Parts: sequence; structure tokens; C-alpha cells
Amino acid sequence: MFLGTHAPKLDDKGRVILPAKFWDELSSGLVITRGQERCLYVFSEREFENVHEKIRQAPITSKEGRDFLRLFLSGASQERPDTQHRITIPANLREYAGLGRELTVIGAGSRAEIWDTAAWNDYYATNEAGFSDTAEEVIPGLF
Repeated sequence: MFLGTHAPKLDDKGRVILPAKFWDELSSGLVITRGQERCLYVFSEREFENVHEKIRQAPITSKEGRDFLRLFLSGASQERPDTQHRITIPANLREYAGLGRELTVIGAGSRAEIWDTAAWNDYYATNEAGFSDTAEEVIPGLF
């Protein structure tokens, strides 16, 4: 499970060192793809296969399902960390997420997310109050 907030840096070659807590889960391979809110999703290969299978459940007659599948998979890149636990983020994904040198990597349960730090700070500031006010109706039975 991916947890926590981390602040790695993007190097000049578009590489980032993943947080040590994530190494075991991602060491055998991972998939990076477009996420929502202009971040990147990072899945273990196994979890990506599970997500892909769920997306494939959408009827082919569903335009929304086809659109989501196309955008999700067309941005996907299989990567394998090097011996220093770095992964290369492809240029098209760095551009999509607006990544600069300063990154924020968060654990989001079944995936990690990579954000440009300024974008993460804006997102967090905008959504923190709503998180504090989240009622039971949003996630029934949580509390």
C-alpha cells in the first residue's frame, strides 16, 4: 500500500528517485500514466493489470468508457527502476503534469501519484477544507 507524502527532485534527464517505502512494491516494474487533476499515476504492474481489467468491463458502446480507456492507456509507460531506484518519466507525461524540478509524490493506497509541488500545494489548499467537512454521505460507513 502506498502512503505518505514525499518531496523528491526531478533530475535533468527526467528521472526521479522513488520513495524508499515504495521500492518493494515497484522494484519489479511499474506503469506511469496520466492521472486526473493533471498528476501522474504510478501503479505496480500487477495493480495496473487489475485497473485495466476493470476499465475493460465498460461496454464498448459507452463513449465515456472508450474515451477514458484511450486517454488512460495512450499515456501509459512501462518502466523499471534502475539500480539507484530511479525511474524515467517520459517527456509527454512530464509535460501533461507540468512537472518542474520540485515534485511531490503521495501515496494514494493502490497507487502513488506524482505532482508538480506547486500544483500539489494548490490542490491541497483548495481541497483540505472540504476534506475536513466530508460528511458520511460521501463515503457511507467510514466513520
